[in-house]
Formats: sequence, C-alpha cells, structure tokens
Amino acid sequence: MKVTYAMIDKELRLKGRILNILMSSSSEDRFLKDMLKRKKQIEKRKGKHLEGMHCREEWIERKDGSKQRMLIYRPHHVQENLPGILWLHGGGYAQGIPELFENMYQKLMDTSNCVIIAPDYRLSIEAPYPAALEDSYDALLWMKQHAKELGIRSNQLMVGGESAGGGLTAALTLYARDQGEVNIAFQMPLYPMIDDRMITESAQDNNAPIWNSDMNEWAWKLYLGENYGKEVSPYASAARATDYSNLPPTVTFVGDVEPFRDETIEYVKQLKEAGIPVEFTLYKGCYHGFDIINPKAKVSQEATLFLMKSYKYAVEHYFTEQHATLE
Repeated sequence: MKVTYAMIDKELRLKGRILNILMSSSSEDRFLKDMLKRKKQIEKRKGKHLEGMHCREEWIERKDGSKQRMLIYRPHHVQENLPGILWLHGGGYAQGIPELFENMYQKLMDTSNCVIIAPDYRLSIEAPYPAALEDSYDALLWMKQHAKELGIRSNQLMVGGESAGGGLTAALTLYARDQGEVNIAFQMPLYPMIDDRMITESAQDNNAPIWNSDMNEWAWKLYLGENYGKEVSPYASAARATDYSNLPPTVTFVGDVEPFRDETIEYVKQLKEAGIPVEFTLYKGCYHGFDIINPKAKVSQEATLFLMKSYKYAVEHYFTEQHATLE
C-alpha cells in the first residue's frame, strides 16, 4: 500500500516527516545497528520518571534463575481494591523500556484509579521469541499471586500495550486462556503487531512514516529468529490463531495508512465472530503510533478519549474470578 503525503492527517504530517528522517533505516543490517544504538540511548532513561508518578522497582526470578525488572505504578492515595493492569511497552519487540510510556499510565490512572505493572521484558535483539512472552506471562502470574498486597482486586486483571506491546497483549491473552492459570478481565492491544506473514494489503509495500513494511519485516526476523518464514505459534504471532473463543473483552484502534491496519481489522472481526465484546475505531490519515507521536492533534485526542472511555466502561462492567490454585 503506497502512502502519499496527502493521505496523512494534516496535523500529523510534519512530525511524521521529521521522525521518519530520524528513525528510518536503509537496510536490514542498518536496522539492527539502529536498534542496538537506540537501546543504549533509551536505557539512560531507566529510573527517570514523570513528575508526580509514584513508582517502585521490583525484580522477579525467571525459570533459568535470571531476574526480570518490573515497574509498579500506583496512585498516591487510593491503596486497595483497584484494577490491575499489566502494560507491555511497544518498540517492534526490539527496543523500549517501561519508563517511555508513563504518559499512558498517567492517563489510565487519571481515568480510573488502578495499579500498573510494567515489565522490562527481554527484547528480540537480546533473545528472540519466546523470551518476551515468557517474561510477560511471568509478570502476569506475579501480579495475580501478589494481588492482595498490591491492592489489586483479583477479579479485574487487565492487559494492554501498543504496537509490539499490543502484539504481546494479544498473544498473552491466548496463552493465558490455554494455560488456565490466570483469568484476564479485559485487554487493550493498541495497533497490535500480530501477523508475521505480512500478507494483507496494508502490510505490503507500505511506505508510511514511523513504521513501514521494511521495518516490519526486519523486526519480525529479529523476533522470530530461525523460525522466521516458517509456521509459528499464535503465541508468537497472534493472527495465526484459529480459536478466538473465551478471550477477554477488547478495545483497540489503528490508523488507516499504517501496515497493521488490515491485520487489526481482521483480528477484530475474528473476536466478534467468536462472541467477544470489542470496541474498535479506525482513524483516517493516521500512521503508526500517531497518538504518541503527536498527542495534541485532534485525531490523537479523539483516539485517547475513545480508549479511556472503553477502559472506564471495562472497570465498571468487566470482572472474572480467578481459580483458587495460585491464590
């Protein structure tokens, strides 16, 4: 899908063009080098938080004995009986840290008080799939097991994330459903990266700003490693799932000029056909991550309002009890 300048929302054009110049990679080798370089730059942000954010760090042990860092965000005053949200950051599975998405955490807490668990999962440039999924599931189990001390009500565990974090969200809800150890009440996979096959119209030959077809292919190669181009699990690429039943109610949105447009639309279709409540909006003239790139644009504010309304509705209406085995 060829994207022209005129197809992009007027308020998004300038920032999209500037960031595209700064972020685009000319080759697969260059992409990997850029990811490694940005990782070093981003890691300097670790431990630096938005003013007023209440955050503490926690380390949990993986099965191999190594440690995973997690950040726990909570409101200053309300201490108990809150929804718990596992938020999985974006970055093409190859970069990012939880600290970069604190604006989202603040908006969620301002909309309805909650506790947010944000894992610093392993990136594809360190370890390919299933490392990120395993880390995400470990964090989900930990949130359930420590719900009481965290002030979280165990019947309202939620999962969300943007881009690769949205892809992890979709994969994690499938995995959690099949494992049967944690019941998730609601999910928020925003413009999710969920189809490694890149077979849709929007995923092919897409030259939109911020994230295009080349970058998407290179990122999937890093994430899947030696399994790229093969038949992979829906826990790696959620669009490959054939059973969407018994998944949690969902909210998502996507821009109409970005590579993930069609796979998001198909994902929503499959969820609805399985009887899952879904709130979805397609935003005209929007490239990948538009709400983060230019949050003051009218269309970004509309998307944020849509998400927060759906989240508030979920807090008021969606609950699912946990099994007693891990309590």
